[in-house]
Amino acid sequence: MKLYIFNLDSDLALADDTDNYIPPAPVRRMMEDLALLPVWYAQPCSAVLAPSAYNADYLKQLKEWFSLDTTLITEPELPDYADVQVMPWGWNKTLRKRLLRLGLMEGRLPSLTTLIGYRICSSRVQVAELSKVFRSFPIGKSRYVCGRHQVLSKADDDSLRAVENEYKETGFVLKSVLSGSGRGLRWCRHGMSPSDVNWCRREWQMNGSVLVEPIYNKVEDFAMEFYSDGQGKVAFMGYSLFLTDEKGVYRSNLLMSDEEVECRLRQYIPLQVLVEVREQMEWGLAEVFGTAYTGPLGVDMMVCGGQPKYPQYVIHPHVEVNLRRTMGMLAHEWTTRFLPVGVCGEFRMDSFPTTEDLCRQHRQDMEAHPLVVQDGKLLSGYLPLVPITPKSRYRAYVLV
Repeated sequence: MKLYIFNLDSDLALADDTDNYIPPAPVRRMMEDLALLPVWYAQPCSAVLAPSAYNADYLKQLKEWFSLDTTLITEPELPDYADVQVMPWGWNKTLRKRLLRLGLMEGRLPSLTTLIGYRICSSRVQVAELSKVFRSFPIGKSRYVCGRHQVLSKADDDSLRAVENEYKETGFVLKSVLSGSGRGLRWCRHGMSPSDVNWCRREWQMNGSVLVEPIYNKVEDFAMEFYSDGQGKVAFMGYSLFLTDEKGVYRSNLLMSDEEVECRLRQYIPLQVLVEVREQMEWGLAEVFGTAYTGPLGVDMMVCGGQPKYPQYVIHPHVEVNLRRTMGMLAHEWTTRFLPVGVCGEFRMDSFPTTEDLCRQHRQDMEAHPLVVQDGKLLSGYLPLVPITPKSRYRAYVLV
């Protein structure tokens, strides 16, 4: 049996690189409120690790509406399932130690050596390595591709001054080598402030390098989702189209089929270019990660406009690589399984300052968007993907 765990703090735990990491209180609250989320992408005859309070009753309700063949397992029950195959959001040392303490067999968990390798692979420095595979992109197609990553291995005055001079026309973004989902970024549109310089030097002292990239004129955010079998093969699983805020932090996913995503992207880029980017990415991921990582991974991309010496629109095919499950994968799986053909919607996660605010908004959304489910598909309406409880501060939901 497979056991799914929603450990959304995986990127933070990897950056901490200890087996005793404790996430900030808001992250702990979010993981508790959204613990049931894996039921929507879990395989049949599997289980989700979550507290039974509220989750058990809500799962029972969901099973009446949708074809969900998933059970709930709580932490005290884990010793009875010591040989399960664990399917976390992402792997790290802290999760491994926690599962061992809860009674799982060590042989069913990745070794510490494997997890050290995962952490190395998760570094944004690997994105710079991945970008090299597009240097051999077919002549004629390469003019539709942009994207540059500079690894800054020194943070002295001369190096920082050189960065400012090099990117003074476009502005630039500084990226921590270990963070994800739009985190660990410093946007420098008009050079570096003293705060940016100090941040850059701290990052360099902690991680040995910082990534520097020009700021592009983004038109669309999208991603390609893959699976690595750990034996050298990486397979394309589907697209996701998502929205971010002005700082690049994830906000929501559009629920659209792969064909609908391709149709939307064809407004900017020829379909054949998109297909060749996908095939090149499969090959590049296999070269860089194919034998070092086993599991799902997502590659964030952008459609950009207004680039000098390029056509009107180009693809930045390697903005970010996430060696873990992603919200885009969840949205893709949800669309495939629970949304009728031709129907679109949106998957969102949001937070509220108080539980009362969340409950009030929840009631308003239920009244404004009545739920209509037929034959295990969501035809229209507002559907919370996890229970809204008297303690909830976070919710995940779809609106169709």
